[in-house]
Amino acid sequence: MTTATVRVPAKINLCLGVGPVRGDGFHPLATVYQAVDLHDEVRASRRDDESITVAMHSELDVWAEAADVPEDEDNLAVRAARALQRATGTTTGVDLAIRKAIPVAGGMAGGSADAAAALVACNEVWGLGLSKHDLEPVAASLGSDVPFLLHGGNAVGGGRGETVSPVLARGRYHWVFATAAEGLSTAAVYARFDELSTDVPAPEIADGLLTALRAGDARALGEHLSNDLTEAALSLRPELEDTLDIGREAGAYGAILSGSGPTCLFLVEDEQHGLDVAIALGSASTCADVIQSTGPVPGARLVTG
Repeated sequence: MTTATVRVPAKINLCLGVGPVRGDGFHPLATVYQAVDLHDEVRASRRDDESITVAMHSELDVWAEAADVPEDEDNLAVRAARALQRATGTTTGVDLAIRKAIPVAGGMAGGSADAAAALVACNEVWGLGLSKHDLEPVAASLGSDVPFLLHGGNAVGGGRGETVSPVLARGRYHWVFATAAEGLSTAAVYARFDELSTDVPAPEIADGLLTALRAGDARALGEHLSNDLTEAALSLRPELEDTLDIGREAGAYGAILSGSGPTCLFLVEDEQHGLDVAIALGSASTCADVIQSTGPVPGARLVTG
């Protein structure tokens, strides 16, 4: 196989508990991930030398100029391919072409998604024959969300997010995402969290959230959505509070920031309810774009090869 295309979803955090910063600079996390039906695609084409290149295409006009996505060795998908080269002793290179639909710097792990997709795609074009389980150590070395996005679905995350285990869940959930015109630096949000937080307890996942997932109860799940980074993110971007309020007033079951923001998430009952919330958000000056989606969905998967 000389070319492979992999489709990979965005992730959201149904809860994001953040502990005090560790000696290595990372924060311990307790989170529940869900993969949602908003996808990037990564196409890998095998090269005859060891070089790795990347080219980007964004489907989201609002991000096309503002997004500062590197197209060199700093790109997370390129780093993923390099890491897989080193781990397996591969001497073949690859050209990566990324079609982005996941908001950049939007708190939905778009870069980590591309890294997960690059691992799966390179595994195919290099003929390595590795399973996703085999790819997990390389994924974990790249970032907290990458291992989860190999598999998708629903999962509990621990450590700094890279320790992933499946969680019992039922049902399909309907979401509305409100994106912002400007991204928000994850590092800046965590730094602000450290400034604002004192005596931070060890992070935990609320029993009520896991009970709601097991029951497939969207209304109960909405009541238990949480994000410990909210105060920090809103202190940097206070206008996001207006976006959250609009969704709540429109009847969303739950409203939180996605990860470190600035994308806002709204849990709704069904597609029609989502349309009502989307219309309310679409008329607000605080939103750059509004997207309806569902979850959970599978993680990175081969679609052509």
